[in-house]
Order: sequence, then C-alpha cells, then structure tokens
Amino acid sequence: MPNTPIATHAAPGAIGPYSQAIKAVAPGAMTFISGQIALDPATGELVGPSDVEAQTHRVMKSLLAVVEAAGHAIGDIVKCTIFLKDMNDFQKVNAIYAEALAGHKPARATVEVSRLPRDVLVEIDAICVA
Repeated sequence: MPNTPIATHAAPGAIGPYSQAIKAVAPGAMTFISGQIALDPATGELVGPSDVEAQTHRVMKSLLAVVEAAGHAIGDIVKCTIFLKDMNDFQKVNAIYAEALAGHKPARATVEVSRLPRDVLVEIDAICVA
C-alpha cells in the first residue's frame, strides 16, 4: 500500500503544493533528508548568492538527488520543511518546489528564519517512507 494523502473538510484545505497530512505505511524504510542549501556539489560554491529562484532550483536538485541516493522516489517523500530568509519569496519558491515534485504533494511546513547556513535564502529538508 502506498503512502496515502489525508484530507479532511474539518480543517483548512491545503492552499499549495502540499497535503494536510500523509499517512506513511509501516513497516518501511524511513529516511530523514538533511536540509539542503544552494551549494554546487562539484565546487562547494554558493549558487545565486542573491537569487532565490536559482537557489531553490539548486536546492531541489540536491534534495531529489539525496532522495534517489537513499533508494527512494519522489512519491516516498511524506514531509518537507522549507526555511526562508524572507517570506516575501514564498510564491517564487513554492512554484519551483511544486514543479520539481511533479504533482506530488507531501505534508509541508514553511517558516521564515532570521539566518541560514552560508547566509542562503532557502533551505529544504524532507522525510521519506518507502
């Protein structure tokens, strides 16, 4: 049985590319993906130092690469957390996130933080269950 999105009219509906909740099937392999930031894996250099869109594209590429390396697929992602330096960037980040997940909508939280490693603009982590 695959992981199942949960939706109820007794709580506010999802207003973006995420689910109210994901019921993870157990027993299964759980993988906790550390927060990814916009570093080029070949050079270790920051991608797009002041460009949230360039950073988000790099973050999603890295996140999905780690998901795959762990033996998971996009559909195994059950929860993500997006950390933003500036909540005004939410719409841009949200659009790139949605495109990268190709219609998959894990549970998600998005928070604005005062500072991130290497002074990046966005960081995203994930939890996968197979």
